[in-house]
Amino acid sequence: MDSAFGLLCAGPRPLSLDTTEEPDLPDGPVPLVRLRRLLLDPATGRQSRDAVWRRLVVHAQSGQPEWVIAAAGMAMPSLRRAAGRIAFRWHGDAADIDAELLTGFLTALRRVDPDLPRLCQRLCRAAASAARRVRHAGVPAVALHGDYPESQAPHRPYGHPDLVLGRAVRAGVITAAEADLIGRTRLGGEPIAVRAAALGVATHAAIMRRRRAEYRLVAQIRAGRIDGLLRDPDADPAGVG
Repeated sequence: MDSAFGLLCAGPRPLSLDTTEEPDLPDGPVPLVRLRRLLLDPATGRQSRDAVWRRLVVHAQSGQPEWVIAAAGMAMPSLRRAAGRIAFRWHGDAADIDAELLTGFLTALRRVDPDLPRLCQRLCRAAASAARRVRHAGVPAVALHGDYPESQAPHRPYGHPDLVLGRAVRAGVITAAEADLIGRTRLGGEPIAVRAAALGVATHAAIMRRRRAEYRLVAQIRAGRIDGLLRDPDADPAGVG
């Protein structure tokens, strides 16, 4: 999302807001990437911040996709800080936290009343609440072997990830749908929330589905039961990294 925001703010015609009427901000159109820095400056007053965010929310709620990206990009510094706090000392995949954080933000963005004060804080709090539900859902993020302080990766060489997924499907370890879910979200970089929406399931359900498939996959790799992969003779077949 931040890279998309950067693209919107690049080039000869960057996405901008006219802040002439705001006393703490420059006159004329201000590119959003600069405006984000100005809103983070303590010298910018609350009234000006609220006015800018009110316009961002109104634009985003009007159905213009570039302004949805713009709103998320403007909030990205706060969202990053929230993601770091929520993921601290969590053994799961930080990408799951990021995906749910963004989903929570976008959901709140569609529903929030633009006339409320402190819109950015409200949206980021809603995003953080959604991400915490993933963190505290009680799903075991990873199964650790008791003899090791950290999870252990399969011994290399274990093949290109795409080949591993294909062999695992042929061996009946995971289904083609599970391989597609892992491939798109782990290798292709597609947010889990986006894939969940495409599958018609909740984000948390997609996370659980992926974790179960990955648990089986790693256990079978360790046990040397997928054709074409080398087995680590010292690996515990039951340990999952």
